[in-house]
Amino acid sequence: MSFYDYKVKTRKGEDYDLAQLQGKVVLVVNTATGCGFTPQYKGLEALYEKYHEQGFEILDFPCNQFANQAPESDDQIHEFCTLKYKTQFDQMKKVDVNGENEEPLFTFLKKEMPEEEVKGLKAKAAMKAVSKISKSTKAPEDIKWNFTKFLVNREGKVVGRYNPTVEPEKIESDIAALM
Repeated sequence: MSFYDYKVKTRKGEDYDLAQLQGKVVLVVNTATGCGFTPQYKGLEALYEKYHEQGFEILDFPCNQFANQAPESDDQIHEFCTLKYKTQFDQMKKVDVNGENEEPLFTFLKKEMPEEEVKGLKAKAAMKAVSKISKSTKAPEDIKWNFTKFLVNREGKVVGRYNPTVEPEKIESDIAALM
């Protein structure tokens, strides 16, 4: 299967066929509204505003698997993001990204890009700490925490995986290179 073979659910429960994204650069992110990384929404929105007209999309998947940091309904999450961070990209339906109920798209993404590079002592310490408290992280390729990002090129190939400590601004050059 390829990235374009998957269908996911919008926050309204409608089917969203990823085939409609063919030819676009896509950033897939699992998010949470009550996470220390939640301010990354600001950087995500800045990237969206800068590159959307050139064929850039963000797929935001709220996830409550990590320390119960996204307990709200899908509509409440959307309202929070649009009011606080002025996000224009829509959130998908809340999903699990690890375990027996994980969203199949995330199974695919993790298979395609099983490792996330962690650079710097501060980032390594942060990721070690969250990995210890994450109850859903079992396999090495599992997502360790909220705001893990996967970058997909215009051909649907997963070309990057960024751990939660990597702020959106730090991956702008990777996105720009694909545009």
